[in-house]
Amino acid sequence: MATAHEVKCINKSKRFNPHERILSIGGLNPDGSRWKINEPDAIKGIEEGTWTFYVTQQGRAVNVIIGRSAYGHKYLKTVADGELPDNLLSLPECQ
Repeated sequence: MATAHEVKCINKSKRFNPHERILSIGGLNPDGSRWKINEPDAIKGIEEGTWTFYVTQQGRAVNVIIGRSAYGHKYLKTVADGELPDNLLSLPECQ
């Protein structure tokens, strides 16, 4: 069974295409330590059923899912909820 993890921060590249922007995601473990994982490993974990990820916006959880560009490139994004920019891209940078 997949374990759920709240994403609190991201690291972005300087690129403008959403499918090329996120380099890594991060958050806090229950013991208060920080975790960070690169985007390809996060995608693999979602696909294999190891992890699920979500962000909290205005008190509600929004799931992180795998998107695909027109060229088939996989990337992380949140479920469409009408918020722009994507909830994931609006998170602060991980330290």
